[in-house]
Amino acid sequence: MTTLSYVGYILVLIGGILLVISGLLYIIGSPFFAYSALGIIGGVGAGIVQLVLGLICIVGAKYVGTLVWAIVLLIVGIIAGGFGAILVVLGALLGLISSLTHHTYL
Repeated sequence: MTTLSYVGYILVLIGGILLVISGLLYIIGSPFFAYSALGIIGGVGAGIVQLVLGLICIVGAKYVGTLVWAIVLLIVGIIAGGFGAILVVLGALLGLISSLTHHTYL
């Protein structure tokens, strides 16, 4: 693992943890601040989506140095939103740069 992919790994892991925490807070807090049943469903749904995206980031963090996972994590970071997603996008960009500049010489 190169230095860029390691820094990307750390950023994606921290961003994924923040996404999971914010998803749990959405799920826990949305029934208290919603004024209708539709608001509760929307808040819980957004929390579940953010929780799933955070888990994808945590699982994919160790593969950030590969091209496919870097692209997947970049898309997940763009979809998720928030401070954790910014860290995921930065880490995925570092992993993408690392995977594109990695050469094997024979």
